[in-house]
Amino acid sequence: MTLASLNVGSVAPEIILSFVACVVLLVDLYLPLALKARVSFFLCVGGLFAAIVACVEGYDLSSEFAMNGLVVNDGIGDVMKTAVCGLVLLTFCYSRRYAADRELLRSEYLVLGLFGAVGMMVMVSAAHLVTLYVGLELLSLCLYGMVAFRRDALPATEAAMKFFILGALASGVLLYGMSLLYGLTGSLQISEVRAAITELPSTDKTLAVAVVFVIAGLMFKIGAVPFHMWVPDVYEGAPTSTTIYLASAPKIAGFAIIFRLLVETMGDVGILWQDILTLVALLSIGLGNVVAIAQQNIKRMLAYSGISHMGFFLLGILSGTADGYAASLAYILIYALITVATFAVVLSLSGPNHEAEHLSDYKGLGRVHPWLAFLMLLLMVSLAGIPPTLGFFAKLVVLQAVIDVGLIWVAVGAVLFSVIGAFYYLRIVKLMYFDAPADNSPMLNVDKVVPVILSVNALAMVLVMPWLGLLADLCQDVVRSAIG
Repeated sequence: MTLASLNVGSVAPEIILSFVACVVLLVDLYLPLALKARVSFFLCVGGLFAAIVACVEGYDLSSEFAMNGLVVNDGIGDVMKTAVCGLVLLTFCYSRRYAADRELLRSEYLVLGLFGAVGMMVMVSAAHLVTLYVGLELLSLCLYGMVAFRRDALPATEAAMKFFILGALASGVLLYGMSLLYGLTGSLQISEVRAAITELPSTDKTLAVAVVFVIAGLMFKIGAVPFHMWVPDVYEGAPTSTTIYLASAPKIAGFAIIFRLLVETMGDVGILWQDILTLVALLSIGLGNVVAIAQQNIKRMLAYSGISHMGFFLLGILSGTADGYAASLAYILIYALITVATFAVVLSLSGPNHEAEHLSDYKGLGRVHPWLAFLMLLLMVSLAGIPPTLGFFAKLVVLQAVIDVGLIWVAVGAVLFSVIGAFYYLRIVKLMYFDAPADNSPMLNVDKVVPVILSVNALAMVLVMPWLGLLADLCQDVVRSAIG
């Protein structure tokens, strides 16, 4: 067996990040204490840049198996890998000062972030059920560690315990569903499992049970109703530098595992899972938007907002069409970009001894920090799906996907709940521009380059609208090439 036969170049981004993570651990042993955090941070940033370059260089719409059929190198994988690396890079840049103030910016923390990115990329390129599960567990273990990293904080410890116990349960449920698929088909290769499933009758009881277990595990991983109970507690209890990581890049991996398992593996028996996803999507949109109104902690509010957005993301999947899958891909890319910028604002206002978590911290922000308030305004409007922002386009394309397949009542329900949800986004705008500043208004606490990056990130919500056709075409091309 040769390197050429393994096609190692297909997993170049994963190799780069794994190598950089090992280097960071080794360098940490020999550097003086004053240099450890700085050198480790810049090594991670350099590694992520190199991984992005490798993803872009290897972009190709054709599908090619590698590593003896364990992974697949295709266009949709390259797009999602690039997005994962870019979001993790933004996460590290935005949270550097916050993490340093709380003594979290250590090599172990950064290595967990890098290996989490490796786990996401393994999920993205999986062509085998074992590969998919290994990537999922690698990501999950890294997230457990990052949530619990601040050992002296009781909320972080409590959040990590809840996350770990429920996550282990969900992983077991998902693994049991995969084992049933293996028992039914005699293979773990995704393409072979799909071919074998087409030979089974749609009334097969074991197949139906396998689908239910797989969906239950997947819905927990993305935080959809009724498996959402961990999301607000973990978002609130984890350090904000971890919350921004958890709320952004893993959503891309969530799309990847759903696409590989439901669309590529069980797409031909969509009748077994489309009704379930319809119910889950509407419940997620409804509960997320309604309960978010009652929240006074912005991290919990954004957690319930995330639950509702996962419901919107599922609308494209349940449509069962290539256009719907492309719409979901575009939606999750846009949502992750908006979310990482939103949490960056929270991090920017969180000082060494202050967490800008309560809504009252944003009173009068328009007078104290007018530019930051304007960026937050763009982000809230985009999350609410108000034109002319990327968020409006994202919701429009998934709604169009369900309307095209005749599910008009689903689209109407989603729109009604979105109108309700606009309240809590616009409440932030009201606090920033119409309330008087608090006596102890938070001061900006960021590195010099962060305002520039954040400005570009937030302004992109509006300025890239003329080029949205390119994003839509890219998503459609990679999805159609992946599903043939």
